[in-house]
Amino acid sequence: MSNESIEKVRAEAAELLAKLREERDELHVRMHLAGAEIRDEWDKLEPKFEHLQTKAQNVAASVGEASKDIGTALAILGDELRHGYARIRKSLRS
Repeated sequence: MSNESIEKVRAEAAELLAKLREERDELHVRMHLAGAEIRDEWDKLEPKFEHLQTKAQNVAASVGEASKDIGTALAILGDELRHGYARIRKSLRS
C-alpha cells in the first residue's frame, strides 16, 4: 500500500471520527430529556464509539495492508454508529 493510500485511509478515519463525535456530542446534550428506551440505545452505542475511537488512533500508527483492513473495519463500525445515532435522533423528535 502506498504512502498516499495510507494517508487517504488515515484522513478518512479522522473525518469519520470527527463527524460521529460531533453528532454524538449533540445527541448527548439532548439525552437528559430522553426516555429509558433511548438511553438503552445510547448505552449500546457508547462502547462501539469508544472502540471506533481506539481503532482510528491505531490507523494513525499503522502502515501497509493493515491500514486498509482497519480502514474497512472503521467504515463498517462508523455506519453502525451513524444508524444508531439516527435511530436516537428520530426517537428524540417523536
